[in-house]
Amino acid sequence: MTQPTKLILTLSLCALCAGCVGTGPNTQQGAVAGGALGALAGAIIGNNSAGHNGLAGALIGGAAGAIAGGTLGNSVDNQRGTLYRSEQEAATTVTVQQPPAMPAPPQEVITVQPGPPGALWVNGYYAFDGYRYVWVGGHWEMPPQGYRIYVAPHWAWRRGSYVYIRGYWR
Repeated sequence: MTQPTKLILTLSLCALCAGCVGTGPNTQQGAVAGGALGALAGAIIGNNSAGHNGLAGALIGGAAGAIAGGTLGNSVDNQRGTLYRSEQEAATTVTVQQPPAMPAPPQEVITVQPGPPGALWVNGYYAFDGYRYVWVGGHWEMPPQGYRIYVAPHWAWRRGSYVYIRGYWR
C-alpha cells in the first residue's frame, strides 16, 4: 500500500468515526447507506480520473457519504426522540410561562401488523418545534440497547416556567 493511500485510509477512518454523534437507528442506517453509496460513487469517479485511483476515491467517497448519511439520520433521530435516554438529555431551551394548548390528536387509522423483532410501538404524539405542535404518527421503533420504555414529549415545570421535554427512552 502506498504512502498516500495509507494517509487517505487513515483520514477516512477518522472522519467516519467522528461523523456519527448519535447511535439511533436512523443515524446508523444513514451512515451505512451513505457510506456504501459514497464509496461506490467515489470508486467510479476515482477510477475515471487521470490517476485511475478507484481505491482512494472509494475511501474518500465512503467517508463523506457515511458522514452525510449519518448526519441526516441523526436529525431524524432527534426529531423522533430516539437519541435521548433521560429527561435531562431531552430537555430543550424552550421555556414558557404557560404551554400552548395542544390540538386534539388526529384520527389515526392503525393497521395492526407485527413490527420488526425487538421493536416497540410508539403511540402517535404531538412534538413542539419551538413555534407550533407537529403530529408524529405512531410507529415501530427499535429502542436503544438497555431501554424499553418510551416517554412521550411533555412540558415540565422547572424554576418558575415550563420547559419542553422531547420524547426519550428509559
